[in-house]
Amino acid sequence: MGGEFSVGSGLLWPSLALALKSALVMGSPGPATMSATAVGAAYGVRRSLPYVGGLIAGTVAVLLVVATGVFAILLSMPLLNSVLEAGSVLYILYLAYRIATAPPLSASEAKGVRPSFSAGLLLALANPKAYIAIAAVFTGAARGLPSSAMDVLVRLAVLGIMIVLIHLLWLFAGSSLSRLFQSPASARVINLTFAALLVGATLLPML
Repeated sequence: MGGEFSVGSGLLWPSLALALKSALVMGSPGPATMSATAVGAAYGVRRSLPYVGGLIAGTVAVLLVVATGVFAILLSMPLLNSVLEAGSVLYILYLAYRIATAPPLSASEAKGVRPSFSAGLLLALANPKAYIAIAAVFTGAARGLPSSAMDVLVRLAVLGIMIVLIHLLWLFAGSSLSRLFQSPASARVINLTFAALLVGATLLPML
């Protein structure tokens, strides 16, 4: 009993510290989180779930890329890194255009328009902030665990859970504005605002 309590206590505090750090670093505004908010506002929760599911799946894939050391290998190849970064910027600019030109919520429902899983997956995989933020959190937290294997498992589990929670919270935050999208004028202003925020969240860290 005492051993079980000791192990549980030893896992609790590193896990909480890791969750807090990931909320602050990974949950801050960036291309993926801003797009989840923008899509939630433009299309509502139900129609946005496939897209946000793609964001979550892609970000989990980024977590695995970081955890297995593939990200470190990519950083050692400047030319490949530059190509990937340019491709990610172009794709995010395209997504910002799609958000800026999205129709009012009622019109998008009538036309059956909805963001796709593959669009969210591609943005998550092309999101430079995700790699940097996850690497910063993954490599520097969850200290004090009884073994290196346990350390890695706790990091993967906690960050996986936080990836899901962070994207869903941003989605619901955006969907709280969806009633404003019934008006074409309001929808256009908010779509343009979110598109600008998405572009800013992508380009400002590169300046």
